[in-house]
Amino acid sequence: MAGTGKGTTPRQRAFGDRVRYYRNEMGLSQEAFAWKAGINRTYIASLEAGQRNPSLELVCRLAKALRVDAADLTEGLQRKRGR
Repeated sequence: MAGTGKGTTPRQRAFGDRVRYYRNEMGLSQEAFAWKAGINRTYIASLEAGQRNPSLELVCRLAKALRVDAADLTEGLQRKRGR
């Protein structure tokens, strides 16, 4: 497993679901999205699976590539269980 090895949290899974949703809305494959965001495709796959905990900088890069505000990717996540 990628990341800390502590398993995934509902917060990480919800974030990954949102990234996938917006990526699909744009009609992008993981590979095309990764290229657009300047991120490795395998990282995108593990992020969408909820196995990554992205930095603020990466959240902003993802949002820019998805043409959404970073708040759209994180809204309400504080109410979900984390670590």
